[in-house]
Amino acid sequence: MRNSDESLSGYPARSLSRTVSSPRTLFSMVMTVLAFICGGLALLPLLAVLFYVSVQGLSRLNVGALTELPPPPLVEGGGFGNAIIGTLIMVGIGAAISIPFGVIAAIYLTEFSKGKLARWIRFATNVLSGVPSIIAGVFAYGIVVLTMGKFSAIAGGVALSVLMLPVIVRTTDEALQLVPRDLRQAAVGLGATNFQTVWEVVLPAAIPAIVTGATLAIARASGETAPLIFTALFAQFWPTDLGSPTPSLAVLVFNFAISPFPNWRALAWAASLILVFMVLITSIVARWVIRQKVYG
Repeated sequence: MRNSDESLSGYPARSLSRTVSSPRTLFSMVMTVLAFICGGLALLPLLAVLFYVSVQGLSRLNVGALTELPPPPLVEGGGFGNAIIGTLIMVGIGAAISIPFGVIAAIYLTEFSKGKLARWIRFATNVLSGVPSIIAGVFAYGIVVLTMGKFSAIAGGVALSVLMLPVIVRTTDEALQLVPRDLRQAAVGLGATNFQTVWEVVLPAAIPAIVTGATLAIARASGETAPLIFTALFAQFWPTDLGSPTPSLAVLVFNFAISPFPNWRALAWAASLILVFMVLITSIVARWVIRQKVYG
């Protein structure tokens, strides 16, 4: 006969009820509290930055700040409407260059490449994603600015596209790899070619993740300053020509924040708040898109 306090395995049976005095329970509680504390400490700098930028920026933010040109030193009023338009133009140019190339490169890596070439391309993409942004600015300066002979929105867009490209390639590559292979096999079984399978089956299934990667790349490019200093420089007027110096929010914040004029420093805080808001909007869009599913 087996004792009543022994399980079928021969070891003493133990209660499954959770007791506070149990060493495992105490350890779990301590580690849970420690995890919450570390999470709060990680969020503290972000919340502090958002709070300080909001307090400083809201005091100067108004309709005029969004629609008017930068004022002269020591003159009240004015805004940074031209910098908002310039930022949208250059980010749009960068997205128009990097998104098609990034998606096509990822399709090649996932669907058509084999062997060492794919590994070398992925390695180069990882290296490019870690290159400092100022290097991208110097590259665009040497390739575009020196060739054109002047600073321009085109050069700024090229510099931003270099920063956006590895993000788009990596996210699209991972998104395509997550598409179930059963979908590909079903399409091939129905007589679809490789192009039809990729275009009509694989890409639609991966579109939410691809759009998420594109929005994250746009969010990163929106706040870059160093590449635009080397390529687009700045202008006090409305951008009317893609081949001339173009204002941007990041460069305006850099120039106005280090100036000795109080009105410019106040505009720099307001522009910082708008820049943070733009990044927040793109991040929200990315989170919303990633929840969408093409195939249930």
